[in-house]
Amino acid sequence: MNAREAYIGLNMITQLGPVRIRALVEYLGSPEAVFQASHGDLCGAKGVGARLADAVCEQRGRIRVDREIAAAESLGARIITWVDEEYPESLRTIYDPPVALYVKGSLQKKDRHSLALVGSRRCTHYGLRTADRFAYQLAKVGYTVNSGLARGIDTAAHQGALKGGGRTLAVLGGALDRLYPEENRKLADEIARQGAVLSEFPLGREPDKTTFPYRNRVVSGLSLGVLVVESPRKSGSLITADMALEQGRQVFAVPGRIDEPASQGCHRLIRQGAKLVETLDDILEEFEQLLPAELVQSHRAAQKRPDVVLSAEEARVVAALGAGSSDMDTLARSCGMTSAALSGLMLGLEMKRVVRPLPGRRIELCVQAGDLRE
Repeated sequence: MNAREAYIGLNMITQLGPVRIRALVEYLGSPEAVFQASHGDLCGAKGVGARLADAVCEQRGRIRVDREIAAAESLGARIITWVDEEYPESLRTIYDPPVALYVKGSLQKKDRHSLALVGSRRCTHYGLRTADRFAYQLAKVGYTVNSGLARGIDTAAHQGALKGGGRTLAVLGGALDRLYPEENRKLADEIARQGAVLSEFPLGREPDKTTFPYRNRVVSGLSLGVLVVESPRKSGSLITADMALEQGRQVFAVPGRIDEPASQGCHRLIRQGAKLVETLDDILEEFEQLLPAELVQSHRAAQKRPDVVLSAEEARVVAALGAGSSDMDTLARSCGMTSAALSGLMLGLEMKRVVRPLPGRRIELCVQAGDLRE
């Protein structure tokens, strides 16, 4: 057994985490030595008591590393450890880096320029659209987008990065062969072709309420910073943000409506010092020195748009919308128009990219007032 195989085996022992494994290796001299050490020697390592030593002694004889490696390969994955050159440098700097990573896809040097984009599973249409837009723009300027493949904001983040032609990394809350949620299996395959799907958990480990918070430190640890898009007061995305701060990463948050529960977590982060983000420039000004200047310049050029000229009737509709959204019937009454007349105007306003349709026959303004003139 070599060092790499020993680390894979140690990662398969339940109750042993990265911190205890590091303590054992430092005390005994090598990862291989842990498989030969006596019960008493195991107890000599910092933080390893008799009960944990019992677990190591009981499990180490049953571990078949060769079978684990073969099983991972059958899934189209490989296992990398602390001793492998491919192991992400950004993870090496955190307090408790994963001992082993099961990787389906590719890890590349440029992934060091990455940002985590996370948020609530139960999100609004605004949250989904915002996550998709930011992930798309981040991918366009060369960032890798990291998230957790969960429903809601995570899914939108991965999809936006893929649409932007960029790289995205999905960190799972369970083993590669226990992918959750099941409806994201096709998305996971797409991510593996354009980035990587990662897990630190041995094959067969089901996701549960303990594994998801544990994986959040990997999402933040892989990243330069964490962007939170919609989060209630209690959310896994807030755990990710807290871990990012502990790891010395930058935390960003997107504000939302003050009466929307899904925004309360982001507002708390902003009050505590997270950087408020309205546009990609709010992120770029923190990290743009890490990216090629031509990419940043092309992004800023693409954001500029000519003034939009409105007819008098169109201007009346925009004024009635204000800065928010409205359903078609209410908007028609506010403008003193028939529904048929309003529908005709809406088509023109959509083509000018002034408004966008929302579910439930609602309409939202999607341009700054300064870009409009009659």
